[in-house]
Formats: sequence, structure tokens, C-alpha cells
Amino acid sequence: MMIDRASEREIDSLVELRLAYLKEDFGTISEQDIQSLREMLPQYFREHLNQDIFVYVAKEAEEIVACAFLLVIEKPMSPTFLNGKTGTVLNVYTKPEYRKRGYAKQLMTMLLEDAKEKELCVVELKATDAGYHVYQSVGFEDVVSKYHNMRKHLLEKK
Repeated sequence: MMIDRASEREIDSLVELRLAYLKEDFGTISEQDIQSLREMLPQYFREHLNQDIFVYVAKEAEEIVACAFLLVIEKPMSPTFLNGKTGTVLNVYTKPEYRKRGYAKQLMTMLLEDAKEKELCVVELKATDAGYHVYQSVGFEDVVSKYHNMRKHLLEKK
């Protein structure tokens, strides 16, 4: 097994891993949405990979079997992030047949080492029950906040 940062030549695999993650996370996704995502994601990765999104991959015999994404954002500074550099972890996914082998923990360890080198003040994520213990094991803590997590969708599905 090898842990590394993904390169542009692996974009097709990253698209498929993203789709697998989304299908598992959402339960069902329409074929129309899958097709749209499959068409748009390659361009996104070409524009952003190793610029502001970093993808860490675990490989078995040249096949990517697990991944974790780190989205780096620079915000106006605050006491929470003095230099404004923050990270959000997305799309931590291991193919079902490769689970329970420690890949996610190894990916998260490399991701966090890179985050320190990039001088990120904070790295955030939203954990499922299945991944919660993995994130705790690499130092993530529950956030207690006076704020409510909210959103408003601005674009409607076609």
C-alpha cells in the first residue's frame, strides 16, 4: 500500500471516487445528476487540484482504493484563524472491500502533516458516525458553538 498526493493523471479515478462517495452519502442520486457530475468534475479537478484542493490517495497495486480531500481557503483573519488560512476535509472514502485496514487514518495523518506545512490555522470537517473515531484518533475534537449550522440553496436543480 502506498499513500501519496493525487496528480492530474489520476483525475478519472478521482471523479469515480467522488461519485462513489456521494452515492453512499446521499443514498440515491438521479442518473441525470450523476451524468452532470461526471461531466463537470474533471474540469474542476484540472483547475483546482494541487492549487486549493489537495487529494490524498491510498493505492494498492496502482489502484486508488481510498482518498481524502483537503480544501484550503483563505478568509479574513480572526482570533480563530490568525493568518486566515483554513482547511476543510471532504470526501474521505475507502472502497468497501478495502475498509477496516487503516487507510483513512493514514490519509488523514498525511493530510494533517501537509496542513501544518501549509500553515493552516485550523482544519475542519463534518464526521459521520462511521468516521468519527478515526478523526478523533488523529486529534479532531467536537466543536461546541453558539452558532447554528445553516445554509440556503441558491441554485435549483434543472
